[in-house]
Amino acid sequence: MLQAVLNAFKIPDLRRKILFTLGMLIIFRFVASIPLPGVNGAALRDYVQNNQLLGMLNLFSGSGLQHFSVVALGVYPYITASIIMQLLTPVIPRLNDLSNEGQQGRNQINQITHWLTVPLALLQGYGQALLFSRTPSPNGGTLLSNFGLFDRQTLIPSIALLFSMTAGTMLLVWIGELITENGVGNGVSIIIFGGIVASLPGALAGLLGGGSSSTNVMSLILFAIIGLVTIVGIVLINEGTRRIPVHYAKRVRAGRQYGGSTTFIPLKVNSAGMIPLIFAVSIMVFPGMIAQFLATSSVSWLRDFAAALAQAMSPNTFQYNIVYFLMVVGFTYFYTMVIFQQQKIPETLQRQGAFIPGVRPGKNTAIYLTKVLTRITLVGAVFLGIMAIMPFFAAQLTGVNTLLLSATSLLIVVGVAIDTMRQLEAQLMMRNYEGFIR
Repeated sequence: MLQAVLNAFKIPDLRRKILFTLGMLIIFRFVASIPLPGVNGAALRDYVQNNQLLGMLNLFSGSGLQHFSVVALGVYPYITASIIMQLLTPVIPRLNDLSNEGQQGRNQINQITHWLTVPLALLQGYGQALLFSRTPSPNGGTLLSNFGLFDRQTLIPSIALLFSMTAGTMLLVWIGELITENGVGNGVSIIIFGGIVASLPGALAGLLGGGSSSTNVMSLILFAIIGLVTIVGIVLINEGTRRIPVHYAKRVRAGRQYGGSTTFIPLKVNSAGMIPLIFAVSIMVFPGMIAQFLATSSVSWLRDFAAALAQAMSPNTFQYNIVYFLMVVGFTYFYTMVIFQQQKIPETLQRQGAFIPGVRPGKNTAIYLTKVLTRITLVGAVFLGIMAIMPFFAAQLTGVNTLLLSATSLLIVVGVAIDTMRQLEAQLMMRNYEGFIR
């Protein structure tokens, strides 16, 4: 692999792509260190690290949220907008027509996604700022001061704060698109990947700072083994496919014969990626967010209800993780079927004169592919569910409460690394060099 890296740097245009990607990541890390005014930095870091939803948002912002930087929202509003557009495309006829118009239609859908990102970023920024402005700080006051859209004295600073956060999100989206066009890999994924990798040294220092007793050393070794096994499982599941053979009928045109070849359709075991985890976490932490808002209520029964709700929906409880597991499995099936319907594989095969041996084209092909996809998705769904609750059970087993990498971050790191290596592999193979993957 080291020789492959050296070969990649020997090629001028490939070296330029790699250096451009690294340069964009440096700019991203520089912007992520620019804080917004009026925030209690140390208290905010502790609060974000102990909150599951904010921890996930901090992941997508490249640790920008815990510093409440200009890019505190990260690319999460853009990801949310992309998911919304994917769900609405088969429902809204106009969007469905655009998706069938080739590259021009996809460009218009991408433009609508950018427009949708702006109000989502404003809304998410307002929600985060409002939450921080109402959360008490251990040193007195709140985590964020001078915020309020309904106060004349704080109106202008609050609007400037929201616009700065929205502009930071759009800046990251622009940087991501530059990486996609001129660098290596998917730009948005590379940005998230860079944020996770940048946070590893601090997380590793905190993990190793628990002492040097034999019990602690054994817990760390067991924790490392669990992490390695998890990474191997992610690679196997992400690379796992079921190959459905497809035969193209022979056709004769202008005295020449076409078709007659056999290929296959690769149905992935995990077609949904990390999206089910994002859906499930967003829903699971919603009761806890409501409990935090109601905890400061002047009505006694609301405070009691908030305390009971927060205790029942704590991520450290067994019932929370069981419900979390079931929701991840359900969302995996849901999102996989949405993606499968958008691909329109049976219609494409019938239009190209292709068929699956032993299966009639059209409706029967759709039923057959749905059955196969349902069976193999069970493995991917159960795996994602185990990944979701893995931090809880790993902490119970090892006694290490601070996990280096959560389920979502592990999926991102491994997935982006594999995708980037494949792109470099393709570039090297085009120039007759031996690539990364043997």
